[in-house]
Amino acid sequence: MLDFWYIFGLLVSFIFGVSYGYKKKQHHEQKNLNIGEALVSKKLNDYLFHEQTAGIVVNNVTLSIDGSTTQIDHVLICTKGVFVIETKHYSGWIYGDSKQKQWMQVLFKKRSQFQNPIHQNYRHIKAIQALFDFVPTDQIKSLVVFTGDGEFKTSRPKDVVLLDGIKDWMNQHENHVFTLNRIQFCYGRLEYLRMSDNEQTDKLHLQNLSKR
Repeated sequence: MLDFWYIFGLLVSFIFGVSYGYKKKQHHEQKNLNIGEALVSKKLNDYLFHEQTAGIVVNNVTLSIDGSTTQIDHVLICTKGVFVIETKHYSGWIYGDSKQKQWMQVLFKKRSQFQNPIHQNYRHIKAIQALFDFVPTDQIKSLVVFTGDGEFKTSRPKDVVLLDGIKDWMNQHENHVFTLNRIQFCYGRLEYLRMSDNEQTDKLHLQNLSKR
């Protein structure tokens, strides 16, 4: 019981240490998340609360990288390290493996290809590694989460989970890798260097995507 209240106290101190400006930004982010991203954000925050794990979820992060931009669905910074998370909200049947450039969705006999989200998240990982160059690379981890009622018809690759698999996947990782100070420092650096979360940034990112 003492351990619970100690951890609870740390969590409360951490939450109240976050600025009012962050709360306004988080409210703006929540309004702009799509269904899948909103589900993942909620699941991540529920995980932190129920597992009594100090941490923070930052959504819809756009960073400058190599003269272009990259947009990350979620960055979770917690006592287990830094998790860079790509969300995909799909229905139908899903086919793909870790090495393929394109994965496939089959919905009502219609086939559609989409970029391998593992490869997509690799660019995000490199951007976060550059931002947190003081963090060992093995403490920055990639996760792809599929929401919706899509069903994998091939084996799901490593570090690709369904929404309800987030908890088990997170619990595979060692705790107490980050201190509260390290969490707050990483969060502050991310907030300072990310691009503004607004329509202009989204338009610029779309323009950059069209050039690739």
